[in-house]
Order: sequence, then C-alpha cells, then structure tokens
Amino acid sequence: MSNTTQPNPTRLYRHALSGHAHRAQLMLSLLQVPVELVDVDLAAGEHKSPAFLARNAFGQLPVLEIDGTVLADSNAILVYLAATRDPQRQWWPEDARTQAEVQRWLSAAAGPLAHGPAAARVAHVFKRPPNPQAHAIATGLFGVMEQHLGQQPWLAAEHATIADIALYTYTAHAPEGGIALAPWPHIQAWLARIEALPGFVGMQRSALPTEA
Repeated sequence: MSNTTQPNPTRLYRHALSGHAHRAQLMLSLLQVPVELVDVDLAAGEHKSPAFLARNAFGQLPVLEIDGTVLADSNAILVYLAATRDPQRQWWPEDARTQAEVQRWLSAAAGPLAHGPAAARVAHVFKRPPNPQAHAIATGLFGVMEQHLGQQPWLAAEHATIADIALYTYTAHAPEGGIALAPWPHIQAWLARIEALPGFVGMQRSALPTEA
C-alpha cells in the first residue's frame, strides 16, 4: 500500500517483526487506508535517533503520520482509525457499553498479552532476556480468552472490533515464543475468523523456537 503521490501521505513507521506495528498496519488494510510503510532499523538504534524521538518521545513503534498529525501507540492508533475511517462505526461502536468492553480488551492487550505471549516472543525473536513469568501469564490470558470465545465469536461485540485486532497478532504468533496454540481450539477458530476478513494482511513470521 502506498500513497506517496499525495501531498501529505499517510506513513506508518514500523518494523516487519513488530506485533504492535502490525496491528496498526492490519487496521489500515482492513479499512482500505492507503499507507506508505517506513521500516525503522531497530538493530541500528534508529528508533532512539533525534529524528524519530521527535515523532515519539518514548522511542517506540509504531508511529503513524496521518491527517497532518503524528500518532504513537498502537492502541491509540486503532482508536483513531476506527473513529475517523469507519463511518459505520463497526470497529469502535458508539454505544458506551460496547466501548467499555472494547477498552477492557485493549487493556488486556497492554497488560497480560504484552507481558505474556509478546514478551516470550520478543525474548526469542530479538534475543532479549526472557521473562520467567511470561508463559504463566500467557496461559492465564489464553484461558480467559478460550472460555470467552467459546461463548461468542468475537471479543467485544457480535462482530469484529478493534479489540480483536489488538489481541490478534501476538496471539497468532505466540508459538514463536514457545507458547503452543493447540490447547486452545476456540482461540484458533477466532484467529481463522480474523484471517478471513476482507483486507487481512499477515505479519512476517520468524523461526520457531526448537521447543515449540
């Protein structure tokens, strides 16, 4: 996807193996928003350069330039895109009850998903010190998700919302951190439903750990 001929193109600063960046890219694709993907060299420390820190003082991916503004944080980007690019408000419903349910899962994405499946994967993919609690946290989260998805097809509503997008990537790629998905059939079926959505785009996979 590219819109470089426009005077103010939409740009997503990302890394191909970043799940946070992927959830923003996936949302852009599902909403059919043309975007220029700008790869940031994490190994070279580009995300800590003055130029990048001017876009996001936390030095983290992703960063989205859109509508003449700069947005950081993947969940914030999901909310913005759903509020401005989806007239039907499917992805970020307007009723307070559903918004609260969506927010509950966005918090899960920033909490147990980040400290469980994502942390286990980061330790393997980016060769960082492992979190000894990551697998236990992942098991707890997946247990809740499995029970919930056994009762309804989507996390926060009767249809897909940004809650599903926020939880998708690091769940789908949990095996890259040595966390198997085989014990969770309802989660696997949910992942397949997301992957069947028009406009779905996957994230590049890394090599699986030998124990997965």
